[in-house]
Amino acid sequence: MLDAGATHDVVVLEKELEEALEKEVVDLAQELVRCRSVYDPERGTDERSAARLVEARMRSFGWSVEVTEVAPGRPNVIATLPVHAAGRTLAFEGHLDVVTSGDEALWSVSPFSGEIVGDRLYGRGAADMKAGVAAMIYGARALELAGPFPGTVKICALVDEEGTMAGAKHAAASGALDGVTGMIVCEPEGDEICPSSKGAIRLRLEVTGRMSHGAMPELGCSPLPVLAACVEHLRRAQARLQETHGTHPRLGDLYLTPTTLAAGSDRQMNVIPASGSLCIDVRTIPGVDHRALVDELASAFSEIARREGAQAALGVIDDRPPVDTPEDDPVVRCLVDAHELETGSRPTIGGVPGTTDGTIFTRDLQLPTVVYGPGDKWIAHQADEFVTVGEIVRYARTYARAARQFLTER
Repeated sequence: MLDAGATHDVVVLEKELEEALEKEVVDLAQELVRCRSVYDPERGTDERSAARLVEARMRSFGWSVEVTEVAPGRPNVIATLPVHAAGRTLAFEGHLDVVTSGDEALWSVSPFSGEIVGDRLYGRGAADMKAGVAAMIYGARALELAGPFPGTVKICALVDEEGTMAGAKHAAASGALDGVTGMIVCEPEGDEICPSSKGAIRLRLEVTGRMSHGAMPELGCSPLPVLAACVEHLRRAQARLQETHGTHPRLGDLYLTPTTLAAGSDRQMNVIPASGSLCIDVRTIPGVDHRALVDELASAFSEIARREGAQAALGVIDDRPPVDTPEDDPVVRCLVDAHELETGSRPTIGGVPGTTDGTIFTRDLQLPTVVYGPGDKWIAHQADEFVTVGEIVRYARTYARAARQFLTER
């Protein structure tokens, strides 16, 4: 819990936020939803409009802001609050990109209108995660207005989380986060504090056989039986690994899921194809050795192909290890205490079923990361995505409380 001195600061901080910032944080979330920050080069949309909005807002506070273009039209925006005394550095992180709105006929409102109906802000990215971006900015602003504090805070609004996490990878490699001692990732988790996240490996298997006429299959070597046997091997390997590693209390089971299968063409059904491919989405839990798992699959697939007279090559497209930040780490404890102070109840400690940018920062910088943000964890990417106005304000207050504890505790 917070000590008496910190509690006094929190009371002042809450007053500042309620009187001066409550409307602004909701307005910013609404403006961000209106930015069509879907990365779609063919339609000319990307994160630039959202990046310009957060950059201007943070510069208006007098913060030091660094804008770095990760790829054309894809700028990371990282702000640093003024430093008053030496101490820890806390980072808040959120992403500016959103997924497509899908079939807009399924929406009851225009997906980029930022419409508020009752207490709900609707729109693509309302929960995932324009509300979290607005809340982290204004949580830091409220902290600043409450008075000096040791250490500093960085606010990271990054690109491409919904893709290959190029924004997080660039930020980690650039040195922009050197000195950070803890990170709060503001993704929607339905009021759960999530120090654990599943790992992910994206694999592509290429099988090469020999082309022939469909009437003379004995002259060729079809990749299809090989691919089918590899899919069956995945089923058996998954069962074995699940038995070995068990079910994680917050993350559930690991999975080896075949997602796409391609070989030949339905325009030439009389041809034995020369090659085929299989894409695999692997989701792991803490304790799984990614390299050993990939090596085992590669060896098994090569042997399956060899028996059929074909060749197999397994490639790693992306490798994101699981995150398992200890619950007693200061960045987790400060959120737990802040949530309890704000809501009056202890939070649920949960897990992220997918991966976040935090995965990259834990992997590349060994940063302790925790995920906690406004919005239901299951509403993302759906029609009529929404977040409540009350949540946006409450999370901004909670972030301010958590930051003050993280920076002032000894």
